[in-house]
Amino acid sequence: QLQLVESGGDLVQPGGSLRLSCVASGLTLDYYNIGWFRQAPGKEREGVSCISSSGSVTNYADSVRNRFTISRDNTESTAYLQMNSLKPDDTSVYFCAVILSPETDYCLLRANAYQFWGQGTQVTVAS
Repeated sequence: QLQLVESGGDLVQPGGSLRLSCVASGLTLDYYNIGWFRQAPGKEREGVSCISSSGSVTNYADSVRNRFTISRDNTESTAYLQMNSLKPDDTSVYFCAVILSPETDYCLLRANAYQFWGQGTQVTVAS
């Protein structure tokens, strides 16, 4: 059974850092594009970052570019989102998602482009 489990969310002060993890089971992560999304109360789900199955392409929302870094470790079936210089506006539930896309050199930041989703992890940025 395919499962995605996020972790690493926490309460952090502005300017702080967190690293989110997304552990995948029931699939061979090598063949999947991975996306990170977030959703704050009353707002639509927003694409944050994605990485292609090949690992050669990454995309970032303008709001997080140069602060967040997406990565993947296929041997550990895990994706990561390193978040630095966090701001209160980054407060959201963060979700990882995957879509089967073997040997792909692109990825999309649209939620409807992804097939499987995790349950989310809460990130709160406040002093």
